[in-house]
Amino acid sequence: MLQLVLNLVATSVMVGVIWFVQLVHYPLLASIGIDRAPEIAVEHQRRTAWVVGLPMAVEGVTTLALLFARPAGVDAWLAWLGAVILAVVLASTVLLSVPLHERMANSPDATVGRRLVVTNWPRTIGWTARAIVTGVMLSQAI
Repeated sequence: MLQLVLNLVATSVMVGVIWFVQLVHYPLLASIGIDRAPEIAVEHQRRTAWVVGLPMAVEGVTTLALLFARPAGVDAWLAWLGAVILAVVLASTVLLSVPLHERMANSPDATVGRRLVVTNWPRTIGWTARAIVTGVMLSQAI
């Protein structure tokens, strides 16, 4: 049961972070000038790592744990669905967000910020869906 509670807490933290990023932070990044983009992008990466490092690690470990040790009453398919959604979120991070942040830091242009906003939707929707799935799992376990 502990791994499920930790999973829900970590996922919920990431839901809050990703919605803030989607609605506030990335639109602000999209509005900065190219001249300031590299310094702001580097600082964004440094500060964001401090905020998301622990919850993402906890979420990843507990998601894997739930595949092999679910609390009684929790449907296996929900644990697998949560894991697949997390894989999509992480793939989106690695394949879309990280390269765009690197581009903003190293060779920015006027489109990078807007592309961050648009390509962040899979992560925003994915983490929100994970919170719902994990909440359902917790309700099954109680």
